[in-house]
Amino acid sequence: MNYKNIIFALLLPFGSLAQKQPADYVNPLIGSAPSTTESAKKHSEAGSEMKGQIVPAIGVPQGMTSWTPQTRATELKCIPPFYYNDTKIQGFRGTHWMNGSCVQDYGSVTIMPMSGKLTINANERGSDFDRKTETVKPYFYEVILKKDNIKAQMTALARAGFLQFSFSQKQKNYILVEPNSDEGEGFVEIHPEKNEIVGYNPVHRIYQGFGKSAGFSGYFVIQFDQSFTDYGVWKDQNISAKATQAQGNGKKQAVGAYAQFGNQLVKVRIGTSFTSLEGARKNLESEINHWDFSKTQQASNLAWNKALGKIEVKGSDYDKTLFYSALYHAKLTPRIFSDIDGSYPGFADDDNLYKAQNFTYYEDYNLWDTYRAVHPLHTLLEPKVSADMMQSLVKKAEQGTWLPIFPCWNHYTAAMIGDHAIAAIGDAYIKGIQDFDIKTAYRYMRKNAFEINTDPKSYEEGKGRRALASYLQYNYIPLEDSVWQAFHKREQVSRTLEYAYDDFVLAQVAQKLGEKADYETLIKRAKNYQNVIDPATGYARGRYANGTWIKPFDPFVQRSSFITEGSPAQYTFYVPQDVQGLIKHIGGTKRFVEKLDTLFEQGYYWHGNEPNNQIVYLYPFANQAWKTQEKVRQIIREEYDISAGGMSGNEDGGQMSAWLVFSMMGYYPVCPGTPNYVLGSPSFEETTLHLPNGKTFKIVAKGNAATTPYIQSARLNGKVFTQNFITHQQIMAGGTLVLNMSSQKP
Repeated sequence: MNYKNIIFALLLPFGSLAQKQPADYVNPLIGSAPSTTESAKKHSEAGSEMKGQIVPAIGVPQGMTSWTPQTRATELKCIPPFYYNDTKIQGFRGTHWMNGSCVQDYGSVTIMPMSGKLTINANERGSDFDRKTETVKPYFYEVILKKDNIKAQMTALARAGFLQFSFSQKQKNYILVEPNSDEGEGFVEIHPEKNEIVGYNPVHRIYQGFGKSAGFSGYFVIQFDQSFTDYGVWKDQNISAKATQAQGNGKKQAVGAYAQFGNQLVKVRIGTSFTSLEGARKNLESEINHWDFSKTQQASNLAWNKALGKIEVKGSDYDKTLFYSALYHAKLTPRIFSDIDGSYPGFADDDNLYKAQNFTYYEDYNLWDTYRAVHPLHTLLEPKVSADMMQSLVKKAEQGTWLPIFPCWNHYTAAMIGDHAIAAIGDAYIKGIQDFDIKTAYRYMRKNAFEINTDPKSYEEGKGRRALASYLQYNYIPLEDSVWQAFHKREQVSRTLEYAYDDFVLAQVAQKLGEKADYETLIKRAKNYQNVIDPATGYARGRYANGTWIKPFDPFVQRSSFITEGSPAQYTFYVPQDVQGLIKHIGGTKRFVEKLDTLFEQGYYWHGNEPNNQIVYLYPFANQAWKTQEKVRQIIREEYDISAGGMSGNEDGGQMSAWLVFSMMGYYPVCPGTPNYVLGSPSFEETTLHLPNGKTFKIVAKGNAATTPYIQSARLNGKVFTQNFITHQQIMAGGTLVLNMSSQKP
């Protein structure tokens, strides 16, 4: 047995060697421990890649609120509520953490059982636990809290959670409820006559507008299946028995509530909402109106199997665990933000409540990351979900007056670079997603691309493209523009490259809509990448307003001020819209391949950060597809595994996992906004997509094995297939792609 099989055996729950349902292959703990890959160790940017930024999210795909064991009592930036290597559990949190990110949790609430002495401080109440007693599935979590020998169980649906606690002791048994407000503005209220505790946790912004109110709260209604024998609230360390209400004073004051129970089994159901307590109550009544824990668990399990089962694979259990865990991680955000009746809070500074008509409103878009593969995956598998996500972006633009670039906690952020709501919307539209308002979307996409925001206050808040004035004046962003009004400052070359790509995608939308003049302007701007890639060196390079290149210059420096989270050498290949033009611009095919080879052979490729994700798929553009096939297989084995440390970089809303999903299937969307997927090397003997139109598309890799990464020949629906890419339309038409695999380079 090799080491991977050993890891797999250790991670399996007891008695489950023959798992048949996709959800039962998922290990939600992958990525929650410090990364064990060489890429992360070598290239870690802020250090977060080395910590583990993923929490085991229990619930359903795209759920409003997920549930996770809490090991850190915080809503601070870059600190998730769970770390695999922590040894104590402080409670069980209804969380809105954006998995794998370096942002913040918000609007969360924690529930903690205990026996004997009432201990309210999160660090002091923490209990040891044994991972041998822990079961972690997307739809179910169970653990024994050793301190008081309490068995805790969790399951959840989209807007409501269900917890139950089995107390072993007949002394005083408590359940604590704590809104995790870092700003000390939490509120709790006990209704003993209803066996109920309610409350809210106000949400605050980071990045632009740091510390300001986001204009809404995370509301919760918690109901218990039995009456309280005692109850009370606390503020800081002061407990008030029989008191029914506590409100934080905004001075970092911790507040919470507790209830005491006489029975040894206590069931807890929780409704959540971003609109009101009444909204949380309606969500709970709609989703969990009973006290049957197993019924909710089964519903959650069914939701995951329905979503994950849209891709059926044949291969080893290890690879199925790797694959379905990645697909699970790619289906967590954006999250549902509207109540069961469609109500949701207005975007940014709009204080109104709205109702989503015929769509679900979504929030938390890691767009700099997720436009690359997460949103294309939604578009491929879940066109209705994709359409609703795009319509949600349209509504944000209408309510906020500008199309957001990186919307989180229902607000503008200016968190990252680029303008990739354009990429996500454009890709969905070009691939045939029509059930959203593309005309209104285009108006705001165009506004972002053509209009300079001249209002200093709203620009600082994150409305409008950063440094657009310079981009339009010079057709690149010169080094003199330091881009101060952004979280990521400077980074002029990366911004230029990403805007050129966004302009290309918008050009495709303009062409399809018949906006000829816009198309001609934008397709010309899509060539702006040429203005920041030096033909002499063949690398992306900082440039001054007078046209001179920055000196001294080293293309392999990881932290160049004009590059975002990478090196000039890596960003040179961020021209997905015109790879053939890039090849010509830097001196031809031979030089292009040499530069690609240098990245991989000399250790400069950094899989753990998103601008690198498409690079391995560029060899086919230079007629060396076999190198893509070889290196994709290598990356999968070196950068991912099924242990808790098996993620090579920040997951960032599912992008690292979505890359893996596509790559294990055998193709990747190098340029979202076009209908093409570049072929790689499938990991499975067979991969079947059960498409939303009722058809199936199957990839059969004959002779597939770890030692046979190379495609020798192919047939699509029985006909010889010689292309290095397959189109979205070909996949959606259904059929079978047969690949003959070999250990010999073609």
